[in-house]
Amino acid sequence: MMPSQLDIIRADYFDPEHSSAIGALLNAYASGPMGGARPLSEAVQATVAGELGKLPHAATFLCYADEIAVGLINCFESFSTFKAKKLINIHDVFVANDYRGLGISRRLIAAVEALAIDRDCCKLTLEVLEGNTIAKKAYSNMGFNSYELDVVTGNALFWEKSLL
Repeated sequence: MMPSQLDIIRADYFDPEHSSAIGALLNAYASGPMGGARPLSEAVQATVAGELGKLPHAATFLCYADEIAVGLINCFESFSTFKAKKLINIHDVFVANDYRGLGISRRLIAAVEALAIDRDCCKLTLEVLEGNTIAKKAYSNMGFNSYELDVVTGNALFWEKSLL
């Protein structure tokens, strides 16, 4: 499906249309194999944008294809202590199945990169699942690499401890 127009916009968390798109796109992401294959609760879908809006260093970009929300990227400003500069971590990247292969994720990441440059950040970071070979190839083609301080100590790993 080739849309006649693709628009990347910075989401307004308190705009009802944007808020609804964020909840719906995140639910589609969570429901798929790269999101854990479990849909989000209706409460999370309804409140996630407002909660993001409470965070001063959060940013979301949406992709609209012919006025239909088909992609999103959520990111958060953080800090690199080794560079003593801000960075932006890309937390979620999602493009609806019917719109993959059109360069939407590349355009979403370019929007985040422009934001990072505008904010004088030193780098972008992101996490990607080990088995997500398509995303890993795409990110590599966009200049991302695994994080490694020294070949002896190896690549950084992303761990979590759930508090819920």
